[in-house]
Amino acid sequence: MPGRDRSWICVALFLCGALSIASAGTSDEPHPLLADFRRPAAVPVIKTNPTTPEKVALGQMLFFDPRLSGSGIIACATCHNPALAWSDALPKGIGHMGNRLRRHTPTILNVAYGEPYFWDGRAATLEDQAKGPLTSEAEMNMPAEVAVKRILSIPGYVTAFAYAFPGKPVSVDTIAAAIASYERTVVSNSAPFDKWVAGDEGAVSASAKRGFSLFNGKANCAACHSGWRMTDDGFHDIGITGTDRGRAAIAPGIVQLEYAFKTPTLRNINQRAPYMHDGSLATLSAVIDHYDSGFVSRPSLDTQMHQLSLTPDEKADLLAFLDTLTSVDSPAVVPQLPQ
Repeated sequence: MPGRDRSWICVALFLCGALSIASAGTSDEPHPLLADFRRPAAVPVIKTNPTTPEKVALGQMLFFDPRLSGSGIIACATCHNPALAWSDALPKGIGHMGNRLRRHTPTILNVAYGEPYFWDGRAATLEDQAKGPLTSEAEMNMPAEVAVKRILSIPGYVTAFAYAFPGKPVSVDTIAAAIASYERTVVSNSAPFDKWVAGDEGAVSASAKRGFSLFNGKANCAACHSGWRMTDDGFHDIGITGTDRGRAAIAPGIVQLEYAFKTPTLRNINQRAPYMHDGSLATLSAVIDHYDSGFVSRPSLDTQMHQLSLTPDEKADLLAFLDTLTSVDSPAVVPQLPQ
């Protein structure tokens, strides 16, 4: 009998411990991983192109000016529309004379923090990225020399360049530097998730908190979507069907880079449908289903990809968490363009 009593005491202690662990998961104690997602205090400074008010003002005009395209009707803001979370809400972008591009338009939100650029990482800097669409025949179709001549034909721009780049000529490099300077100011505001990170336990729901635990645990999202922008700025094959080789076309000979594309930021993600490099998934629910079990298996598939077996409730919690990443941002100002 004494031995039997001791066994019951052990069972009781085990049950109490289990209840304590369960209750800890729903308590107001800060999640141990929150600090990994804390926002930086300042925007990075680029020594080769330090930001100045004059450069930002010039870049803002150039960003919204369709005269910087061969057709005269496409601006950077055509595809990177601030009203559409700095993208275009289309599965794939539209370029020169209505030409359908081969990839989805990525957002420029928080681009100051992550290199390299484009889905395949072919641009090392934001300045290089700005030159790409400008001179691409498929996109803005504006040869560098034509862009310079057009700028020099507009007195207001000549004056603005003189203030922004004293002693330097108008060139495709200074055009790109100005646009990049403006794009670095496109930074999302604090979201409910950031308030939770800062210690406000009431900033997000219990469902969102469970979703965050899934994000870092069973769902394995944080393996690639790390840091405050929720991206590792790396390249991964996540099993999307298609023939686009992604990063492998830029860096051939590495199996893991076949069909690999840059991990997108998850900031303001619920405003940025459709999703993936090809715009093939219309909703965030479809994205979660893809990661759960809808991917294509092939030699280049990222090793982090595996069947998750998420329940409907777990998927709902993940969606609740993703909603907390959206901030209320200040409206973008469309500048008056020089005549």
